[in-house]
Amino acid sequence: MKLVRYFFVGGTAAVVDIGLFAIGAKLMALPYLPVAAGSFVVATLVNYFLSVRLVFESGVRFRKYGEIGLVFIVSALGLAVNQTILWIAVAKFGVELIAAKLAATAVVFAWNYSIRRYFIFGRPGEKAG
Repeated sequence: MKLVRYFFVGGTAAVVDIGLFAIGAKLMALPYLPVAAGSFVVATLVNYFLSVRLVFESGVRFRKYGEIGLVFIVSALGLAVNQTILWIAVAKFGVELIAAKLAATAVVFAWNYSIRRYFIFGRPGEKAG
């Protein structure tokens, strides 16, 4: 059930991320990597706040500030993956910006859910479910 709710949360954050990216990179013709970083950070905030309201129980393993710090560390790694995939797809393979962003978002979605579900918000010894 958590995965289904996280699809909603992740989908909402993805719409924010891709929407802001499209506005900045496509409509305003700003450099795509800085725009991608900014849209990713905003989407991470949306994801965190929706996640602790709808998917995960906050404060289970870590105190609130430690939890937020871990979410942003995990997200920073996700941002590095996002930027790398985006750059390789666009600069090396000539993939269209939005298609490259969609691919990067899908990979990072899986990363974020897994780490948050099993490490940050999961109860010690809890089984998947």
